[in-house]
Amino acid sequence: MKYISTRGQTEAMSFTDAGLTGLAPDGGLLVPASLPDLSGDLDHLSSLSYADLAFEIFSRFITDIPAEDLRGLVNRAYATFRDPEVAPSVKVGNFYVLELFHGPTLAFKDMAMQFLAQFFEYALEKRGQSLNILGSTSGDTGSAAIHGIRGKAGINIFMMHPEGKTSPVQELQMTSVLDENVYNLAIDGTFDDCQRIMKTLFADVPFKTEMKLGAVNSVNWVRVMAQIVYYFYAGLKVRKACGSENIQFSVPTGNFGNILAGYYASQMGLPVSQLILATNENDILARFFQSGKYESGKVAHTISPSMDIQVASNFERFLYVLMDHDAAKVSEVMKTFAEQGQVDLSGRLEHDAMKMILADRADTHQTSSTIRRVNSEYGYVLDPHTAVGVAVGEQLRNEDPLICLSTAHPAKFVDAIVDAVGEVPHHPVLDALEGAETECERLPADVEAVRRFVKAALA
Repeated sequence: MKYISTRGQTEAMSFTDAGLTGLAPDGGLLVPASLPDLSGDLDHLSSLSYADLAFEIFSRFITDIPAEDLRGLVNRAYATFRDPEVAPSVKVGNFYVLELFHGPTLAFKDMAMQFLAQFFEYALEKRGQSLNILGSTSGDTGSAAIHGIRGKAGINIFMMHPEGKTSPVQELQMTSVLDENVYNLAIDGTFDDCQRIMKTLFADVPFKTEMKLGAVNSVNWVRVMAQIVYYFYAGLKVRKACGSENIQFSVPTGNFGNILAGYYASQMGLPVSQLILATNENDILARFFQSGKYESGKVAHTISPSMDIQVASNFERFLYVLMDHDAAKVSEVMKTFAEQGQVDLSGRLEHDAMKMILADRADTHQTSSTIRRVNSEYGYVLDPHTAVGVAVGEQLRNEDPLICLSTAHPAKFVDAIVDAVGEVPHHPVLDALEGAETECERLPADVEAVRRFVKAALA
């Protein structure tokens, strides 16, 4: 399997090269040259444990790592989860909640990040190389990446987060990690500022090469690939339990990577009737799927902070599908968006990929009401991001079994839960952080400031 850039100006590369490169040198995103077809293996796949299923799916995408080594990476990655199922689906009323928060940092980002960290350490050791991760986070990516990378040989991680715009628990999970290879950077701006700084530095090829920069954000193909697994795992189990031909998923979405993995799963043979994209007030993606117009606005700060994003970093991979894999057209659209902050693709509304995804938003009032109602009716507490997915999913669902992706444990968002249900949510992992020592560098939302910090740290 080879990997190519959505902008067509980068030579095809192996999985390992793609994973270590992160963002393609031409500024595009790396995608597999083709998707494997698993439609004939669904009965077999439905009987597998999570780790075994991950190995089966990964082995179709990873052809340059020996099977025995790959199995070891997979087993070590998913041994860190607290639930024996890794990602159980729980029936709540007339829908299912796919719990993706049983990893080390209680967020769905662990599902991919634990494998990515194992892959990095393995690949760097094999090649005798080192890597310096530069990432940005709106909340959960940062802590998941840091907890995966901490203490690993040959890797440093520089993680930017928007100062004061993640939940207090999310910030504490990052800044309380004091390992020498971990650098937390609080940026005076928004998550989109952090993304802009990261992409600008990655686009500076001499700097990227000199500093040996790599990516853990979902611009890195390994992240998206790993997320495909839980769609198959939950979808096949729920389909069998319900005796249904098809299933549907509702996905709270900020950066588009999570639902993109669901789209890829559907194209690989998982019988998905529709994907439901749910946003909060930062609804650039919901508006796009409704109108075909992709137009950024000002970031609104909400009780679901991990979704407080205007420019979705994975949108370009979907755009590549919409443009029927025409890299020149993708480059043109992305150039227009960079210059004007908007692009009109309403002419593509009838494309099969667009019709696969229904979208809407749930505002803060709807989100809080959903948390309160689901807790009252079923005794189940949703975190605010998951509640966005449930609220929109209930509005747009069809008759097929509905699986709502739960992206974080509610105890990561204490204020929102207390406001909704009047009780403080707890988890022992988070309770243990109280009073922890922290370390963090505060920087302006300036590319050069981050460049100088990284150079000085690695000098």
